[in-house]
Amino acid sequence: MRRLFVMGALSASVLLGGCQAVNTTSGGAVGVERKQYMFSMLSTSEVNQMYAQSYQQTLGEASSKGVLDKTSATAKRVQVIADRLIAQAPQFRPDSAQWQWEVNLIKSDELNANCGPGGKIIVYTGLIDKLKLSNDELAAVMGHEIAHALREHGREAMSKAYGVQMARQGAGALLGLGQDTMALADTVVQYSMTLPNSRDNENEADLIGLELAARAGYNPNAAITLWNKMSEASGGAGQPEFMSTHPASTSRIASLQAAIPKVMPLYEQASK
Repeated sequence: MRRLFVMGALSASVLLGGCQAVNTTSGGAVGVERKQYMFSMLSTSEVNQMYAQSYQQTLGEASSKGVLDKTSATAKRVQVIADRLIAQAPQFRPDSAQWQWEVNLIKSDELNANCGPGGKIIVYTGLIDKLKLSNDELAAVMGHEIAHALREHGREAMSKAYGVQMARQGAGALLGLGQDTMALADTVVQYSMTLPNSRDNENEADLIGLELAARAGYNPNAAITLWNKMSEASGGAGQPEFMSTHPASTSRIASLQAAIPKVMPLYEQASK
């Protein structure tokens, strides 16, 4: 019994010692101020590098299948919107100005878009075509995704998962994390792209994305029409891929509507 207690105390001490409280972004006009707990061993640069490798693999596969769209009018439209949003990212975290941002369009029926660690963006044509997104609506969804990357929600989720693993298995669990680089890289992708986000993370991405779009000169009211379209699409035969990783919340639209007056002056200033 005493041995179990000692091991539990050791696990807790390693867990606390390996965690640090950070706030990855400034609060902005929308006031996102939540502290986040990250494992120091899962550094931002390491996570970004691992995801970049997976991103390039995804692009390579798309290119080999002839579905990587670099030249169409839609691809150029996506790039222009992304450039305007990316230019505003340093308002929330200055170091993002040094990220190796990439934006790519993939021809697919998927109603999906994402922005992985380090600013690696993918938009699928199905999202734009099937929902008939305006530029303002497209900026809303891309701003939302960029916000997830700025807040490092994937790294945060990984840190929580490893914390649970350490608490259950003892300090020795930490020693095995770096032994299989490919497995760790797969975990980066999983927690960044394929698992549902928490309600807190979704709310933060909604708010920061709303402000990014407004600062870039896109009407923040488009976030409301975007999520209405998403909800309507979810009522069809198949749920959009985007909705499986970004669960709908009944309070989402209400939260966005409450925040719009805070960012509307930024939009009006940018529009001038």
